[in-house]
Amino acid sequence: MTEDAEAKRKTERGKIIPDPNLKGTMKAIAGADHDEWNLRQADLVLAALPGKRDDEANTAILSGMVDMKPADPIEGILIGQIIAANEAALKMYRLAWLNSVEYFEAHTKYLQLADKASRTVALLSERLDHHRGRGQQQIIVKHVTVNADQAVVTDQIVSAKDASTAALLTSGTEKPMESLEPSHKEVVPAIAKGHRQSE
Repeated sequence: MTEDAEAKRKTERGKIIPDPNLKGTMKAIAGADHDEWNLRQADLVLAALPGKRDDEANTAILSGMVDMKPADPIEGILIGQIIAANEAALKMYRLAWLNSVEYFEAHTKYLQLADKASRTVALLSERLDHHRGRGQQQIIVKHVTVNADQAVVTDQIVSAKDASTAALLTSGTEKPMESLEPSHKEVVPAIAKGHRQSE
């Protein structure tokens, strides 16, 4: 495709149109089928991190994004934010310890900011896990059967989608276990107050 045709395709009637030929060669970075999105996310994450970085540092950051394996653009966004918040938390911790002796107020303020950024990382990680699980929960049901000489313990993982979940959770054994405590069926005579039983 010539440059003029490419420019016309991208700006037809003043609108930007994505390339219909999906490449997705960089999907591992930000989870999208369009490399334009993946490159944009990579650039935004690298620009959000403090300090000057060389190619080795940029490669390390992008390798971390790839290792988190974003499956779609939402995961790519969350992973980018996790990386930026983690970098901010670690920088604030470093600054807090640099100022720990001379400037107590600066030290405590940096620790507060680091704690806030750390909580943000935890929250974003939970959101990523929730997105990956699509909000589904798993219920683990344990069955214990005890016979005279042996015991059997089985685990069964039931997803929240199963219709039989309610039946599994509410079903009990056919006959309840015997009580091991002695029953108090014997009659105990009551003695009135102030009267002694004759011997």
